[in-house]
Amino acid sequence: MLISFILGTRPEIIKLAPMIRELKNTKICDYNIIHTNQHYDYQLDAVFFKELELPEPEYNLGIGSDTHGAQTGRMLIEIEKVLMATMPDWVVVQGDTNTVLAGTLAAVKLHIPVGHVEAGLRSFDRSMPEETNRIIADHVGTMLFAPTKGARKHLTDEGIVKNVFVTGNTVVDALFQHIEIAKKRADNPVNRFASPFILATIHRDSNTDDPKRLSEVLVTLGDIAEQSGHTVYLPAHPRTVNKIKDHGLQALLNQQKGLKIIQSLGYLDFLLALSRATLVITDSGGVQEEACILHIPTITIRTTTERPETIEVGANVLAPQREQAVLAAKKMLTETGRNWENPFGDGRSGRRILDLMIKGIN
Repeated sequence: MLISFILGTRPEIIKLAPMIRELKNTKICDYNIIHTNQHYDYQLDAVFFKELELPEPEYNLGIGSDTHGAQTGRMLIEIEKVLMATMPDWVVVQGDTNTVLAGTLAAVKLHIPVGHVEAGLRSFDRSMPEETNRIIADHVGTMLFAPTKGARKHLTDEGIVKNVFVTGNTVVDALFQHIEIAKKRADNPVNRFASPFILATIHRDSNTDDPKRLSEVLVTLGDIAEQSGHTVYLPAHPRTVNKIKDHGLQALLNQQKGLKIIQSLGYLDFLLALSRATLVITDSGGVQEEACILHIPTITIRTTTERPETIEVGANVLAPQREQAVLAAKKMLTETGRNWENPFGDGRSGRRILDLMIKGIN
């Protein structure tokens, strides 16, 4: 039996790592890795394979950045070539990226079964490209691995009831496996952070493409730093850095005295920063999950989230506007406890998913 993992971004590498590592260690079946290289920055991409002690991908497609249509089209062409040459028994995709969309479509058109890890997530915001990707993957996938009962309900509401399994989220596996390694790294830039500090991550189109909106986000982070007395560290996602430059916002950024843009962090370094932060401000779905699991209060700079469980347990709050976010930060830093229950699983999701795939469809 051959399983092909199709991945291309940082979250996909992180969340599929436990499954890949399980197969590497147990050899319960053969596997290969098809890397679209959707993320092309070393710190957000290839470094993970080394840090996470994963095997190098057998196939690097070199797609890189482009418009959504062009990027997805090129992926379809190149993924199809590999699948036709190898004809795996299963294709595994994770999440909601263009890599997921292209990998799913290429596989189903070749009649190769597709397992969608993290199925059933919904933001109910069709302006997000990720929402379209995840919906299509769920409606044409063969086995759907929902991380929570809430995600399974979304699928049921859309008429998808066959071959849906609640498995927990592999991000829990990844955190449990890697947090201790991160703590042991001697030369970690997080050791030089001011204390206490707030960690921020901003990269989504809705927060970066419009100059007015990005300006508001930067001022929001600056206001929170000033009012809380905490330094806000913003690891430099290439997209955000480029947009700050393109929009001519460097002078505005310089005015936010408590906001520090730093070099992008490798996964293990970021994990350590996350675990030590007093608060997280983000527009990333994956960071919402990770912070919730690590019991770090979170403010999400968006109007919707596909991780409602984080809000339900009190770990996260949606605050898209400046005033909302500043008030939320004050409350979360002074009033919010950290004793919520982790809603994402027990840390054994990767093996659970593999067992279901090997068992096959009844």
